[in-house]
Amino acid sequence: MDWNAYRTHLGANTKVFAQLSPNTLQGLQTLETVPAANKHLDAKTRELIALAVAVTTRCDGCISVHTVAAQKAGATKEEIAEALGVAVALNAGAALVYSTRVLDAFENQPS
Repeated sequence: MDWNAYRTHLGANTKVFAQLSPNTLQGLQTLETVPAANKHLDAKTRELIALAVAVTTRCDGCISVHTVAAQKAGATKEEIAEALGVAVALNAGAALVYSTRVLDAFENQPS
């Protein structure tokens, strides 16, 4: 994938969506400013978290945007890999937890 072209395409489509639904985009922009305003985490840490979440939610657009932002915030390839390792571990753990829910659902079905 050409991530730069994808990010450009995504930006153009986002502008179209913003014209069609300006309140939706304004709401998202409001949500995105809250973590930065708290100042408990630095920009690099927020971007590393964003990348881990992007992986767990399978959001290519998020990956494209937050990879660039993480690099600009000073994140190294090794730091990004470590954050992604957390995402991988969480996904595996989440699959285990939700597997037990399936078993519970199976056991709680009427005979």
